[in-house]
Amino acid sequence: MSMLNDEAVYRYYRSCRFLISLKGLSVSFLLELVFLKIAMKTVMDMVITNLQQQRMITEQLRREAAIKRIMVSKAIEDIMKYITEHEQEDCLLVGFSSQKSNPFREKSSCSIL
Repeated sequence: MSMLNDEAVYRYYRSCRFLISLKGLSVSFLLELVFLKIAMKTVMDMVITNLQQQRMITEQLRREAAIKRIMVSKAIEDIMKYITEHEQEDCLLVGFSSQKSNPFREKSSCSIL
């Protein structure tokens, strides 16, 4: 959120003071104008930020809605087909060719120095 710096507020204060002195308005009215300007700027920044967040959410929902979806029963069939086609390559099903190629083997606890 952008904030007004002190110099900008002071310049705004001086310009309002000049206008008020021309019209004969009170200083309290001047302060109300300054704070109203700052409050309006803050509210506008919040509205813009909220709008940007809503746009990002909308874009994300559109991306998710565009994803191709398949039925769960079709996904299960595809998984089962893949498993049956690759079961001969699965070391947990057919075992390991040698004990050395087994990453799950127990490591020897003692070594000879």
